[in-house]
Amino acid sequence: MGCKKKVVLSGNQAIARGFYEGGGKVAASYPGSPTVEILESMKEYEEIYSEFSTNEKVALEVAMGASLYGSRAMASMKHVGMNIAADPLMTFSQTPINGGFVLVSGSDPGMASSQNEQDNRIFGKFANMGILAPGSSQEAKDFMKFALDISEEFEAPILIDISSRTCHSRGIVELDDRVEKEPSGFEIDQEKYCMLPPNTYKAQYFMRKRLEKLRQYAYDMPINTLEEVDGSDTLIITSGLMYYNLKELNLPVSIYKLGMVYPISTRKVRELGERYEKIIVLEETMPFIENELKRKGIECEGKRYFPFTKELHIEDIEEGLFNAGVVRERRLTRVEPMDTVSRPPMFCAGCPHRPIFDILKKSKVKVIGDIGCYSMAVLPAFEAAHTNISMGASVGMIKGMNKAMRQNNDDEPIAAVIGDGTFFHSGLPGFVNLLHQADEEDNMTLIVLDNRTTAMTGGQPNASSGRYNVDDDMDASIKEILNAMGIKNVIEVDQFDYNKTREIINGELKKKGLSVIIATRPCALRYKIKEPYFYVDPEICIGCRSCVRTNCPPIRMKKYEGIDKLKSSIDPDVCVGCSVCAQVCPVNAIKRSK
Repeated sequence: MGCKKKVVLSGNQAIARGFYEGGGKVAASYPGSPTVEILESMKEYEEIYSEFSTNEKVALEVAMGASLYGSRAMASMKHVGMNIAADPLMTFSQTPINGGFVLVSGSDPGMASSQNEQDNRIFGKFANMGILAPGSSQEAKDFMKFALDISEEFEAPILIDISSRTCHSRGIVELDDRVEKEPSGFEIDQEKYCMLPPNTYKAQYFMRKRLEKLRQYAYDMPINTLEEVDGSDTLIITSGLMYYNLKELNLPVSIYKLGMVYPISTRKVRELGERYEKIIVLEETMPFIENELKRKGIECEGKRYFPFTKELHIEDIEEGLFNAGVVRERRLTRVEPMDTVSRPPMFCAGCPHRPIFDILKKSKVKVIGDIGCYSMAVLPAFEAAHTNISMGASVGMIKGMNKAMRQNNDDEPIAAVIGDGTFFHSGLPGFVNLLHQADEEDNMTLIVLDNRTTAMTGGQPNASSGRYNVDDDMDASIKEILNAMGIKNVIEVDQFDYNKTREIINGELKKKGLSVIIATRPCALRYKIKEPYFYVDPEICIGCRSCVRTNCPPIRMKKYEGIDKLKSSIDPDVCVGCSVCAQVCPVNAIKRSK
């Protein structure tokens, strides 16, 4: 037989490939870094139905339905997405699995693109799931296939916990052919699938027995590997990416690498521990493996030597093992970052969010923020959003703050912003709740930033995308939905008509009652919108920087030949012709090119 084909894949692409090779049928997700590319990569596999669902809860439910029918199914999401999906997950994990079911959670040690650093291994244990932790692209592919197999063998949902660095790093992967797994169909069995008492009472014992079988299987599970070094008095227990970082140090120590981090065969670890003077657990974020072993009476150390937060790089591992007495001499020098000019993320050229936040900043109103591209309004130079907690939170928070203000005789207006993707994800219940105990003396202005895409994660479609792009099949009208709820004061604006939008926003802020403003311009980047560019006439420009303060990337101050004072300029290669800068110029020095 010839050699198998090898390709270079990211961890995310490898997860998708593993699902394909393992006979996967249905995959659902909600876009969020670091796992967006998993579902994006599914598009090349015609045998798989895949979708970006409205939110993570719905994505999980889509995969649940397919699994109950007997099809191999997968849901993927970033780590905080499991919070949204927790309600169905915590009950579904009580039922037997029919078709193999895998939930992929993308963790984010160091919070490179997340609002927190929660360790979903704890969540997986809470939900009584088996948990696998791949550390390379090859493992990501192999572990997905393995997870589908053991999910069906043990009738258990399996969690794959994969770190952001493993998701995005690339490695050589050996490809295999797809193995078809025909669905068995859904057979009615209310005791198994209707989670009401007394069925749930029986389900608890089923879960316990299922986990114990998995624990016994873990004793010599093929993805748990032992590398013993003669003369080593230390056993390091680790998993995932931490194994590969540890191997970079080339230390003369024995390593037990866990492919499945829950449940752990404590019998195996106890037997190994008898051969070593000390056991050290190497893991990022929470001391999950360490606590599992200590709970079973196995002496070990871990977080005593390693940080409880951030990514653990090779230097961190060497330093921790030096403090533990395993490394005798440190060889690595920690390189301190250079003192450079800060370059925070910013809105793209022509971003339709920019004029909204320029107006809000100038209005000096308190703004309840939300999660999306518009989260960048928190950062310099806007600093025009004043809270940022979780998706959809702005709608409930503005109501709670308004009611508290009213109790305190504070009638200051407040505003909240929410994007269209987040509106459909988790904003709808909050908007309905605004009608509960509404008072005409309330003063709340909510701005829905409807750019017709889920922009921050790469421009995936959402329920309003079809109103601009005929290639998308959902064209829900946010205004019609809000009107149908009973919210009558809903105004649509074109935020690139800057002066009119400013007049409407400031007018609604002064009004009592509930106001909703929908800003309707689509994402310039997603839809590649480019109009004739603008330029500055330096002879007219007075150098007031009004245009610069809109914080659009093409605009900067520069020195013109023959003119002493710095004047504004616009890079024509970057400008997309949105016209906001021209509208804020007090002397009409900014003009559109032909």
